[in-house]
Order: sequence, then structure tokens, then C-alpha cells
Amino acid sequence: MKKILVTGGAGFIGSATITELQKHGHDIYVIDDLSFGNIDFLTISDTYFHKLDILNADGLIEVIHKIEPDWIIHLAAIHFIPYCNQHPFKSSNINIQGTLNVLNAAKSLKDLEKMFFASTAAVYPICDHAISETQQTNSLDIYGLSKLAGEHLMNEFHLQTSIPTIICRFFNAFGPNETNLHLIPEIQRQVNSGLRTIELGNLEPKRDFIHTYDMARAIFMLLDKFDSGIDIFNLGSGQEYSVIDVVKEFENQLGEEITIEVDPSRVRKVERMHLLADISKLKAFMNWEPKISLSEGIKTLLNY
Repeated sequence: MKKILVTGGAGFIGSATITELQKHGHDIYVIDDLSFGNIDFLTISDTYFHKLDILNADGLIEVIHKIEPDWIIHLAAIHFIPYCNQHPFKSSNINIQGTLNVLNAAKSLKDLEKMFFASTAAVYPICDHAISETQQTNSLDIYGLSKLAGEHLMNEFHLQTSIPTIICRFFNAFGPNETNLHLIPEIQRQVNSGLRTIELGNLEPKRDFIHTYDMARAIFMLLDKFDSGIDIFNLGSGQEYSVIDVVKEFENQLGEEITIEVDPSRVRKVERMHLLADISKLKAFMNWEPKISLSEGIKTLLNY
């Protein structure tokens, strides 16, 4: 049994990850300021939950040293790209300084065994092919830049401590408990309100959608298997879908036609046409395959 600390554990990826970790009998501790997360997403006692902003460096030192975790999974961040673009200082401060605070608190732990950092596919440049971890990084936005800075901080942390460190670049997550109106929850919101003519932005871009339950399994398996050095892994499904493809999946599950109207205020001026993960490295490292298809995931969300 491990003592595992999850920062940002009350978010939608965090809550799925905690559920997976609990299946394996580990003691799970959570740090979250609940600015985006929701404690109702968790089945955890109050003594294991700490409402704390990761910008509170002294508070982090106190709590992390009290817990003395074996593993740290650092998910806490502002990751909704439109919000990051609207609040560049706030988002970069939390994503960079907050990460630095977590690492500074972790450095002096005596028995920390492993560190996991949630990065993003937004560190990559625009590509028309499946992106592998060897692709040179070139972020297009504040979010990607802040996460790339976090990756550099992880490298420094590993150099200073030799603690095994995993950097995982998440592609487009979807699943229950989403707290930001990304594409799928935005379609779900409009459809659940009774609309069959929905308003969206760019329709042609394709994305690699990965269900949070599949992500959670991968996160646990990576931590369980990874035991030395520092490495980077893509975490996606290895398949991409356009916005129109996603709407068609909603149509299939509802058995009703959905009409799309393009809302100019939602159209991004700079847009990637493709964002597809090459997940061969992750699959070769461990016996993991994504199990939940886009269709099945959307069906679950509509019934959730």
C-alpha cells in the first residue's frame, strides 16, 4: 500500500485517477483549492482532503511533510485554453510557480519514491501527422508554454533528487465530472437543455479524444512500472475525430438529428487542424490499451 498525494484531485481527471488508485487499495491524499474541482466528485474522508492553493508555498510544505507521500501526482493547473488566454498571468503563475512550489516542498521528503507531472499535447507545434515524443516542442499558447516550463522544472527536480519522474503529455480528455466547457461537455450541455440546433466554433479540426477512465488506468500503470530516470509519454487514444464526427456520435446515441450553427464568437483565429497522439511508446512500455471508444464514452455521458 502506497501513500499517494494527488494535487488537483477534485478535478475531472483527478477524480477519475483517484477512483482508479482506490481500486488498488492505496491511501489517497488530495490537495485542491476547489476553484475548478468539486469535492463531491470524490469518495474520500475529510482528513485526507486539504483545501489549499498551490501558490501557498508555506502551506504546501506543511501539508506535504505531514503526509509524507510515497508518490506525488501533480495535476493541479489551469488548463482551459480560452481561460488561459484571457488570464495569461494568473494561469502561467499557477502552472509554473505552483509547480515550483510543489517540487520545492517535495525535494526534502525523505522517502518520496516517484513523481508524476501532467503535461499537455499543447507543447507540440502544428503537425499533420501523429505526434511522437521525439517531436520538437513549439507551443502556440500560454497554456502550452506554461506546461513546457513545468517540464523543465521536472527535469531540474530529477537532476537534483534522482527521484524517478514521469512527464505525461495528455491529449484531449473527456469523461464525467468535466468542469470546463471543452467541446464534448459543451455539446452535452446544449443537447441536455433540449436543443437540437447547437452553436459551435471551428468544425473541421480533428482531435485525439481519450476517456478519463483510460487515462486513470494509464497513470496508475505508469507509476507502478516506472522505477528509474525521467521520461516523457504521450497519453491519448491514437485516433482523431473532427467536431462534426463528435456531433454525429451524439446524433447516433440520441437517435435524433442535430443541426450545427457556427457562432463567430467561438471561432478560434489560430487553430490546429490535427492533434493526434502516437502512443506506441506508452503501449510498448506497458500492457495498456484504451478501452472506451468515443461512442461508448458519449453514451455514458448522456446517461450520466
